[in-house]
Amino acid sequence: MKALVLSGGSGTRLRPFSYSMPKQLIPIANRPVLEHVVENIRAIGVTDIGLIVGDRAAEIAAVIGDGSRLGVRICYLRQEAPLGLAHCVTVARDFLADDDFVMYLGDNMLPQGIAGPAERFRAERPAAQVVVHRVPDPRSFGVAEIRADGAVTRLVEKPERPVSDLALIGTYFFTSAVHEAVAAIEPSARGELEITDAIQWLVDAGHTVRAQEYHGYWRDTGRVEDVLDCNRELLDAVEWRVDGAVDDSSVLTGAVVVEPGAAVMRSRIEGPAVIGAGSLVADSRIGPHTSIGRDCVLRSAGIGYSVALDGARVTGVSGLHGSLIGRAADVTSSEGGSGRHRLVVGDHTRVEVAA
Repeated sequence: MKALVLSGGSGTRLRPFSYSMPKQLIPIANRPVLEHVVENIRAIGVTDIGLIVGDRAAEIAAVIGDGSRLGVRICYLRQEAPLGLAHCVTVARDFLADDDFVMYLGDNMLPQGIAGPAERFRAERPAAQVVVHRVPDPRSFGVAEIRADGAVTRLVEKPERPVSDLALIGTYFFTSAVHEAVAAIEPSARGELEITDAIQWLVDAGHTVRAQEYHGYWRDTGRVEDVLDCNRELLDAVEWRVDGAVDDSSVLTGAVVVEPGAAVMRSRIEGPAVIGAGSLVADSRIGPHTSIGRDCVLRSAGIGYSVALDGARVTGVSGLHGSLIGRAADVTSSEGGSGRHRLVVGDHTRVEVAA
């Protein structure tokens, strides 16, 4: 089996961050989303990965490289324009050959992995297997209608009146039968080759298509709120590890990770939290579910349930909560004011907050 990971999207819902970095490289628990995706794929025994990229190919390649650091082999496949998920299969046709493959959206977080769906697909080998998750409002998703035995009868994109609450979550398994389906469909009204149309073609042509319900945690990291929630979920699984320097005046409670080269001075950190390599936390309070990236500086700061990307600086500002602070952003205090602040600050930005 091979893997096809889709990482060419522009990430408009995650602006301003997606202006300056691919959304697939947003860190969750101090590691890019795309690294978590690759690790889930490697965990099911798949090491040949085709990575669909667009205009941000160089930035993604600079982080992921040839995959050897992650125990896989990466083949970069350029999609010149966002022409749909099924079009990605066409782009990857030579790479995929006639092998079975898993297709995985590169901004999806499934911390419990995909071993269950992979095992079922390998055992039964339907032409296609979609992974679905129950959602409270299916109208914003592609929805699978299934029989009691798990066979898919129909796929509906963002239905006005859903007859099912089983949403497609961006992980699919295919045999080579999908190539015939992709070649047979036409672009949708929005000018894209839709993977739902290709799967529906398989159903209508009499191929077996099955749905596997996913019971673990799942998020599409397309919004700031989703990034913060994913960060909380992953931090809940970290274990205490202090490889940096912590002075006697500091107090660390709960699961706290202080990476090599980081320094904590006269501060209180309530886990779960991660302090990235080379960062300085001085005279500050770090609340739970907070990730501080590499080479950050926090002085006289208070922050909780937040993510600070590499090189961010927070000085003299307390009460930050639910915030996402970009790379090399500088958040400082001005005179007057007090209370809780929620900031979404893009890369290389300077913000003064009444602290």
